[in-house]
Amino acid sequence: MNDRKERIALLRKRAETKILILDGAMGTMIQRHRLSEEDYRGERFADWKQDVKGNNDLLSLTQPDIIKGIHLEYIAAGADLQGTNTFSATTIAQADYGMESLAYEINFESAKIARAACDEWEAAHPGDVRFVNGAVGPTNRTASISPDVNNPGFRGVNFDQLREAYKEAVNGLLDGGADTLLVETIFDTLNAKAALFAIDEVLEERGEDVPVMISGTITDASGRTLSGQTTEAFYNSVRHAKPFSIGLNCALGAAQLRPYVQELSRIAECRVSVYPNAGLPNEFGEYDQSDAEMAELVKEWADTGMVNLLGGCCGTTPPHIKAIADAVAKSAPRKLPKIEPKMRLSGLEPFNAA
Repeated sequence: MNDRKERIALLRKRAETKILILDGAMGTMIQRHRLSEEDYRGERFADWKQDVKGNNDLLSLTQPDIIKGIHLEYIAAGADLQGTNTFSATTIAQADYGMESLAYEINFESAKIARAACDEWEAAHPGDVRFVNGAVGPTNRTASISPDVNNPGFRGVNFDQLREAYKEAVNGLLDGGADTLLVETIFDTLNAKAALFAIDEVLEERGEDVPVMISGTITDASGRTLSGQTTEAFYNSVRHAKPFSIGLNCALGAAQLRPYVQELSRIAECRVSVYPNAGLPNEFGEYDQSDAEMAELVKEWADTGMVNLLGGCCGTTPPHIKAIADAVAKSAPRKLPKIEPKMRLSGLEPFNAA
């Protein structure tokens, strides 16, 4: 299926009858290849002025076959949506490697690789369409919190800088073939607002209507994002974007995320997505939760009607995604509730007008 509008229409239709499956961790799969500095550099960046190992997004340029192979593994595992290898593909995040000028190209090529993997699968399995989920990461700077404890008013980035960086990334993703856009791993809602503002501008300029997904991160047992918002306050802050879905990912495992998933399911007018880590990291920073354990936890969410999209974040692999897909294959997606219209505001806490 070559037309983005047709694919989006099919995605929306599919979401009515099944729980959509997101893919798993890209970084975890990349780590398994044990790539060297030279592997990251490739021929093109052999003489680059600084080390680039760890810049996983760069691999879309230097090791595209590895990235495509990872996508194909997740597709075979049952993932409907393939997240692009673009978590840090903004000028702001790429500045750590002196590669700001590559931001558009990385987004474009990453989406192109994911698109090629989806198309290859469909060619071998006619009618089984898979979708490219353009990943828009949080950047490595926060617009709400000072990085200098001695100067609480200082900010390492501002709204307009974020907006411009996100616009470039989004254009690259769409030009490369993304079907949806995922503003993910949100630790600072102001960063997310800049991303959503940029997406609105880009889509208006392009005359397109692309589903936008939003996924926040509850950082610990406090039940708040890094910038201090509760789950409901976070939702109130971004619901104006009328997203295809809103959800949570990263930081916590499925067991720890459950109460916040339940809260989102209660208040969200749109679909609810969740892609947890494979449990909590051990003392070596690794994830031990098995595919069966994770699938059992998220199946309960599906069986109780709390979710519309499920996948995996840190530590998850194709076996995790397959186990999740199999576990919820017969579960119906959450029905969108009718929420009473009222003014809903937020700071760190929600405020809903009576």
